[in-house]
Amino acid sequence: MNLDGDPQRASELCREAHVRVVARVAQLTDADARAASLLPGWTVGHVLTHLARNADSHARRMSGALDGLDLPKYVGGSKQREAEIKSGAGRSAQELVADLEASELRLEQVFERYITAGAPNGHFLGGSDYGVWACPAHRLREIEMHHVDLGLGYTSSDWPEEYVAWDLPTLLAGVPERLASSDDRRTFMAWLSGRGPLDPETKLAPW
Repeated sequence: MNLDGDPQRASELCREAHVRVVARVAQLTDADARAASLLPGWTVGHVLTHLARNADSHARRMSGALDGLDLPKYVGGSKQREAEIKSGAGRSAQELVADLEASELRLEQVFERYITAGAPNGHFLGGSDYGVWACPAHRLREIEMHHVDLGLGYTSSDWPEEYVAWDLPTLLAGVPERLASSDDRRTFMAWLSGRGPLDPETKLAPW
């Protein structure tokens, strides 16, 4: 399964994921939005704001590619990303949900335009480590991971099989560089090959 190279299928899975998350937060109260998410230091409002701005960032890259422009996800880089999340997190539940729905709709419209145009300039990186044609797949990762992070009842057991089939190998491929020591790498390798237990003290760096 290579959703990086199949923007049409990845965008279809994204649309389905968008429907699921909007349905889950549709009746969110202001108190719910202020509650802690499963991400340290982030409320539900932080996660929803991030999902909305992330949708905008992918739409920016893909719209740019349609015009022959190699644009970054965030013009102001990580500082812009952090500022937008912080400033938007405290809004009412109604505003948060409306923003998420609108940003997802804009992105889905860009998906359609991009795929109809034949996925042009898919190699553009925009300062990222994946081409524009992989934007739908990476948006899918964001929506599936952060749907769980909301802490509202959606769990990893709800992840679609196609998503898991794509992202599990991707995450596994990055494990070696996330293990801090050679001992950790050996222990993890032994566990993967069925030749030892996984040390509960083994820590993976953030990805």
